[in-house]
Amino acid sequence: MYARTSVTTAAALLGVSALILPGTATAATATAEPAARCGSPLVIAHRGASAYAPENTLPAVDAAGALGIDWVENDVQRTKDGRLVVIHDDSLPRTTDVEQVFPDRAPWKVKDFTAAEIARLDAGSWFGERWAGTRVPTLEQYLRAVEANQQKLLLEIKSPELYPGIEKDILRVLRQEGWLDRTHVSKKLVIQSFSADSVRTVHQGRPDITTGFLGTPPVAELPSYAAFTDQINPAYTSLTGEYVATVHRLKGPHGKPLTVSTWTVNDAAGAVRVRDLGVDGIITNNPDVVRDAVG
Repeated sequence: MYARTSVTTAAALLGVSALILPGTATAATATAEPAARCGSPLVIAHRGASAYAPENTLPAVDAAGALGIDWVENDVQRTKDGRLVVIHDDSLPRTTDVEQVFPDRAPWKVKDFTAAEIARLDAGSWFGERWAGTRVPTLEQYLRAVEANQQKLLLEIKSPELYPGIEKDILRVLRQEGWLDRTHVSKKLVIQSFSADSVRTVHQGRPDITTGFLGTPPVAELPSYAAFTDQINPAYTSLTGEYVATVHRLKGPHGKPLTVSTWTVNDAAGAVRVRDLGVDGIITNNPDVVRDAVG
């Protein structure tokens, strides 16, 4: 279970730092200089500040904001009726009360429920009674919360093989919500996935968007990834300094060196270790702990 430190108290104790995501650019705009080569790596709140509020919910976005964290990460999937919702698992039981509300709908897959049905679920009580009644947000609701907090978004396309065409759906919602203008695309948005095909589809549809591949491709295959992605984002357990340096030597589709954001690092010692490996970003459930550790 995550620690349930008061966000208000934590925010009062911690400084606020303004951070710029490495490798973000439009096709016509130079990308930002990678953070690790300018100073401390970027700190990205994994599923929001998910050590302090239920993951992938609006309270988790606000918790990250209260801690002074500019960037939040989320997971996007699609409902039976084609709406986009923010949730990590492709099934609902771990983080909602779906088994009580819909006891006869096993295995409770996201794709088998309408957006209205998912909106009935409690997505907060599993984390603590303080968050009882918290809902699974739609992508539109999530984007508006991030915008209201003046934050930025690392959006993960989750399990795209389950949702053919989800990339176009995501781009459509981003456009409708004003997230595909020059400012958002160049400074406030990155789209990533474990699926190379999904990342490639986003790049082909909107070459100006910064993209990231989640995983550790073999070194020999890295040049092929550099044709469509700006970031290689591996798990910290598989990371070496040599691998990071190899990634940095390659240029991505915007003509700038590829960057590396690693996940999911939740303690100070781990944060220092990956910082010293040269990473550009650290994705974490405990963004305050990591930020304090890396400076």
